[in-house]
Amino acid sequence: MADSHPELHSIRDYIRWAASEFSRHELFFGHGTDNALDEAFHLVCWVVGLGYDLPPVYLEAALTAPEKQRIEALVAKRIEERKPVAYLTGEAWFCGMEFEVDERVLVPRSPLAELIAEHFSPWLSEEPSRILDLCCGSGCIGIAAAAVCPQAQVDLVDIDDGPIELSKANVARHHLQDQVRVVQSDLFAALEGERYDLILSNPPYVPTAEYEGLAPEFHAEPKLGLEAGADGMAIVARILDEAPDHLTEDGILICEVGAAVPEFLQRFGELNVIWPEFEQGGEGVFIVSAEDLRAWRAQAQGR
Repeated sequence: MADSHPELHSIRDYIRWAASEFSRHELFFGHGTDNALDEAFHLVCWVVGLGYDLPPVYLEAALTAPEKQRIEALVAKRIEERKPVAYLTGEAWFCGMEFEVDERVLVPRSPLAELIAEHFSPWLSEEPSRILDLCCGSGCIGIAAAAVCPQAQVDLVDIDDGPIELSKANVARHHLQDQVRVVQSDLFAALEGERYDLILSNPPYVPTAEYEGLAPEFHAEPKLGLEAGADGMAIVARILDEAPDHLTEDGILICEVGAAVPEFLQRFGELNVIWPEFEQGGEGVFIVSAEDLRAWRAQAQGR
């Protein structure tokens, strides 16, 4: 087969070319990278299998004909289908850990990673005994939490078959079967009597009208993991109402609502929550104690 780009030879050449192609076609970046160059680097390094901490000298290495063809095919697919690169490679990184992903789950990208890496300090004074990852998707949040809290028992919960299957695969991938349990459940429905020191959740929170206007890359992801009613708060409202019955006395809920903070405040502005700041970027994560959740629920029920 004739070389379609005879002027390109090295890893560096193909990273530069792929980045230019991504920029020229005005792709959206927000699924692990936020710019064309980083995404091109990720894709090319995955093809050559040399890792993402590639020593600079390797950037000058010449690619083989099959490697060139594979890169070109993936670049074309990224442009034509507008799928996030993680779906093309079948992997994503979160908290320094590798996870299997596909179109059945959202691509891991939550700012919760920063809180996990900091062992939830200063929000928890000691390591939790039990952790729940609600709406777990690929399981990345709960699995990463299990890795930094090795004494904790962790439950991963999702309503859909696809995320359940992928979560189980990722639990096995990281050899955490003795520490992490995967439960199929509509939020807390299958967790009667279970209580946790820490509940983590990245639930659907995108308002319906906003979802319709999202970039094609988001529409490649499962709608069930993104769209959540007219104001995006349908699932969050259920979590806030039901979580008090599943938190220990000193437990906390950490939940992401992303850019839907205004919608959250419109409905739950009377709830006493903390909005942590993130050094590595990200927004829209709130932290609330079991005590404040119970007081808020009692007040709401008393109206």
